[in-house]
Amino acid sequence: MFWSVIIGISCIKTLLIPAYRSTDFEVHRNWLAITHSLPLSKWYYEDTSEWTLDYPPLFAWFEYILSKVAWYFDPKMLEISNLNYASDMTILFQRLSVIITDLVYAYGCKICCMEVGQAAGRGSDVAYHLFVILFGSAGLLLVDHIHFQYNGFLYGILFISIARIIQKRELEAAFWFAVLLNLKHIYLYVAPAYFVYLLRSYCLSADRKGRWYSISIPRLVLLGVTVLTVFGISFGPFIYLGQLTQVLSRLFPFKRGLSHAYWAPNFWALYNFADKILEVLGIRYGWLSKSGAVSMTGGLVQEFDHAVLPSVSPFMTLFATILSIIPSMYFVWRNPNNPWNFVRGLVLCAFGSYMFGWHVHEKALLLVILPFGLLSMQRKAEAQAFIFLSIIGHFSLFPLLFTSHETPIKVLALLLHALITTHTLQKHWEQGKTPYRFPYINLCSVLEVLYILGLIPLFVYNEVGHKAFGLTEKLPFLPLMLISVYCAIGIFCSWVQYYNYIFASARKSKTKMKLL
Repeated sequence: MFWSVIIGISCIKTLLIPAYRSTDFEVHRNWLAITHSLPLSKWYYEDTSEWTLDYPPLFAWFEYILSKVAWYFDPKMLEISNLNYASDMTILFQRLSVIITDLVYAYGCKICCMEVGQAAGRGSDVAYHLFVILFGSAGLLLVDHIHFQYNGFLYGILFISIARIIQKRELEAAFWFAVLLNLKHIYLYVAPAYFVYLLRSYCLSADRKGRWYSISIPRLVLLGVTVLTVFGISFGPFIYLGQLTQVLSRLFPFKRGLSHAYWAPNFWALYNFADKILEVLGIRYGWLSKSGAVSMTGGLVQEFDHAVLPSVSPFMTLFATILSIIPSMYFVWRNPNNPWNFVRGLVLCAFGSYMFGWHVHEKALLLVILPFGLLSMQRKAEAQAFIFLSIIGHFSLFPLLFTSHETPIKVLALLLHALITTHTLQKHWEQGKTPYRFPYINLCSVLEVLYILGLIPLFVYNEVGHKAFGLTEKLPFLPLMLISVYCAIGIFCSWVQYYNYIFASARKSKTKMKLL
């Protein structure tokens, strides 16, 4: 059954080979050329193209391996000077490389879904239906197979690591997560959850009342050696070459500014919007001059100062992020014997990092949505939260695909995934109860449904209304800002609501334990 889903969805992906490609397509083509044509010592110095290598070393080696296969498709794609090269064979190779490496994601999904099925007590039936939801993710379809990236196999490794945590194979989980960090450093977002859980669950122990922690030095050393070995293999050659500073400067370019050109729908989008409204009011009523800060709505990746509200520094975002995830880390620390609570802590950790991080990309919300899917068959409230968040999150990715040819595809992908998800989770949670009704109403509140319906006029305005009102030249950034701010409200409320749910559930559980 799993293979039928994999093959079916993979066939759909092949139909998207000729679709729109973002600049990320050229980014990865250039990285193929860099790793194939240059010695290791020049990988992180090459700057012929503006799309310089800025992923960790293991991903550079991944590109190097791909380049050996790419040569058989079209050797010219591996020439550094061939900027924006996109022959038919180059397109075919790069698209197929994403589809094939998605098999890692399929494997990670399957083993996690099997664990969910066992936890639910209904085995392969639950596993299969959850696999359809996760492997058929509309977000990954839009981001990887149209926009173009390699997120699928990275999330596959994350799911393998999560599965090993659930199976109490902590060293393997640490190994795979270390590999993941050295493939793409965005997964630092969830590193605190791993650190706290592995330290508390694998290295520390307590008495029956949860007191007097004792540490196992051999386990701590074994865990440290496992992680440091992966980092040593990854960064070791560049440390030997004296290039560690150069590599790190590529990985963490803080000059890109607080927000991306299209604001990720997080807290800072609301902050930027409030500042913009205050700026407009200030200019209109004469208490603020027009001259001053660089416009944050210019559609450029750059640093800018806020016009009215205090400007935000990288340190401030780091402080806000740490503050937002501390409660989730406490929750993980207090639940060392329940791996599913680790997954909940991981989701909250990713949520907090997304909400308050520096220069967050809209695609980073997948780091919340996909692991959250593993919890949708654990508790009904989590199914409700997952449906709401996945619809909002996938809609927030629409601006990535701005050409008219892709509009029907992205709308259909969102609708199909939303319908399949709500139907599956409805069936899972309503078995043996009242006759089957319209699915989303059963699982979510009226306010959430009304909010979801609000996406329709927003979409129509962005696609048709903005141009019809003649605002394309005067306010070109307005459609992006409306999507970002509207989605940010829903995502922020979802984060607050889920945090409240987790700690309310923990309090109820603690009360029951005391009564027993």
